Amino acid sequence: MTQLSMRFDLRVPPFAQTSFAEQHGAMLEMASWAERVGVATIMLSEHHGDPAGFTSSPLTIAAAVLARTSRLKVSIQAALVPLHDPVRLAEQIATIDCMAPGRLSVVVGAGYRHAEFEMAGIERSDRGRLLEECVGVLRSAWSGERFEWQGREILATPPPAIPGGPDLFVGGKTVAGAKRAARLRCRFSPAVSTPEVIEAYFDESARLGFDSADVYGCVSMDEFRARHLREGPAAPGFVMVSKDPDATWKRIGPYAEYDAVTYAAWQEDGVVSDWAVPGAETWEHLRESGNYSVVTPRECVELGVRDGHIMLHPLMGGIEPEIAWESLRLFESEVLPHLE
Repeated sequence: MTQLSMRFDLRVPPFAQTSFAEQHGAMLEMASWAERVGVATIMLSEHHGDPAGFTSSPLTIAAAVLARTSRLKVSIQAALVPLHDPVRLAEQIATIDCMAPGRLSVVVGAGYRHAEFEMAGIERSDRGRLLEECVGVLRSAWSGERFEWQGREILATPPPAIPGGPDLFVGGKTVAGAKRAARLRCRFSPAVSTPEVIEAYFDESARLGFDSADVYGCVSMDEFRARHLREGPAAPGFVMVSKDPDATWKRIGPYAEYDAVTYAAWQEDGVVSDWAVPGAETWEHLRESGNYSVVTPRECVELGVRDGHIMLHPLMGGIEPEIAWESLRLFESEVLPHLE
């Protein structure tokens, strides 16, 4: 069975023929469409200080999307928790869980961009400690009981609808991040599929006796290898359906190019996430990489069968809603009927 996901980051580069208000409005309409056609999850991320306006308030957007739908789930991938007050973060997430019980999951990330830490006035070197502290606060806050933090008595309200709070994952893209997830006894959501990073998580979990280790639903390294480290091309992070991919690439190419080049430049720590395409300087390079795919309906069906998953990213890089809707309607009429 092919699983469907949708992603939004709502960037609007200087040359875009749209506005932030138009993109946010279109996103809500697309969320309603997504639920109707069977998309399982909408994924949101967080960044700050981006001239193109990468989503800075994913929890606000999550609340709007969940209010607009009744079954669809939202996954924050990731919340940059060192930039937040952990008690306020716990209250916001619990409030959303009360409005949409069990439909929000959160990956907590340490962040990596120097500019974001400078903008927040937080030492980047403290990010690991702050993430670990935040996980402890979230768990205590979601217990519904009073607890002490930094010498103060805290009572976070409301308590979440789901006992213990929403699904919580720790993100990362290094061996150190993987071991931190195990140490915190959390499921791991890696930004890379590098075998040594995944293996470090399972090894550390075993060493610590954490028997609920999980990476993308895999509970062992062998299972992860079987499901995710197969030979052949990786599943693309952007799929758009078109009857004329060449013509569509000419329309969306500048957006893909801007999106990829600027995002790759953010990988300042030398560890590149799977979404980035290092060295791709033109949209022609991106097309060849396979991570950005504009395909015919038949080719899209083949991708879904091959990968078991299709990621729709309709407004990627500031693509105008009109172009995005052309793809989504074609997907609905000529791809979905042929997918299980």
